[in-house]
Amino acid sequence: MTASFAKTVTDADIVLFAGVSGDTNPVHINEEFARETMFKGRIAHGMLSASLISTVFGTKMPGPGCIYMSQSLRFKAPVRPGDTVTAKVTVVELRPEKKQARFECVCLVGGKPVLDGEALILVPSRPA
Repeated sequence: MTASFAKTVTDADIVLFAGVSGDTNPVHINEEFARETMFKGRIAHGMLSASLISTVFGTKMPGPGCIYMSQSLRFKAPVRPGDTVTAKVTVVELRPEKKQARFECVCLVGGKPVLDGEALILVPSRPA
């Protein structure tokens, strides 16, 4: 079982994420500064892309009421303003006795991974 969610990251998304998270690293919000870094321009917060994984869990699979228990992440490439990020989760293990599911997670830009990892989710019971 697999589910996904895609979003094009805008300048506004990056600025708003900086405000909400408090992460005002200039590599995210100052083009002049960012041009002098290894990225040669502004990049989105890695956790902004990672948050799209949470969107999949909370809205698609397993869906409303699920609870994050853990998440590992490996950041592989930068995401830039204008990139469309697709977050995809795939069930790799079900633990019905504990009401848990383990997922492989990946975020892609242009079909290439920008981050990957694994999540453990508590899945609520459904009425019979």
